[in-house]
Amino acid sequence: LDQKNIPVRAVLRNEDDKFKEVVLCDFEKEDLANEAYHGIETIFHLAGCTHDVDNQSTFEVYKKINTEATTKLAHAAVENRVSSFVFVSSVKAGGSPVTGQVIDETDQQEPEGIYGKTKREAELNLLNIGAQSNMHISIIRPTLVYGPGLKGNLLQMYKAVEKGWFPPLPFVNNARSLIHVDDLIEALLLVAWDTRARNQIFIATDGQSYSSREIYEAMCHALDKNIPKWFIPYFIFLVPSFFSSNLKHKVNKLFGDAKYSSEKLESIGFKAQYSFGGNNEKII
Repeated sequence: LDQKNIPVRAVLRNEDDKFKEVVLCDFEKEDLANEAYHGIETIFHLAGCTHDVDNQSTFEVYKKINTEATTKLAHAAVENRVSSFVFVSSVKAGGSPVTGQVIDETDQQEPEGIYGKTKREAELNLLNIGAQSNMHISIIRPTLVYGPGLKGNLLQMYKAVEKGWFPPLPFVNNARSLIHVDDLIEALLLVAWDTRARNQIFIATDGQSYSSREIYEAMCHALDKNIPKWFIPYFIFLVPSFFSSNLKHKVNKLFGDAKYSSEKLESIGFKAQYSFGGNNEKII
């Protein structure tokens, strides 16, 4: 936003010199001071409890940060006459992906896990606030995000490939949706100010899908590593999953489908500029 000459007031837990103006606040412990809203036209709410790979966070923490803090922010934004509020939710709020199916915003199922449930609760609260106020509220559900600041399972996979620990994946015809962080930013800016996006939920992808093998090869290219001519047969990955539900979950996550449609977002003018395999230098 600074590059677009749009002044930014960042709300963070810790100081960060990348921003000219910073307000410190930990949503798990406190509410944002009322003064932080003064002079603000648009709020982009990205804070959330996620990427808890060690399962250390309780349901109460997820709910307090993902649902309650989001709802309080929106109510305070209305009171302070903020024009626009954009919430970064998750595709998990729409439910678990279905094998062989392309998911869009109409496919609302039981949210996936604690994270998805608390994000969905926040979405419903925001849509209600938007319907009862003049504030423009929009919700983005990103698919797997990559680029600078990469986190979560994709980062773990990247680091494992970098160290030579990740096995060459088989050619399994699964499909996963991704989006580069720069494209996600453009999507957020679009829905913040386009009147067609008011009180709407949008899924954000780059419009393509990738198999796990394609993701693996793209990482090898980005790291300037030779792609092995051999691969681990798929059934080898399945064997451990018969003995551990945790391993079964990880195998399903690695080779399962997670394909989503961003046609609704594209219908109001969004067009992704990056693709995972075509911009290898931007994976991390």
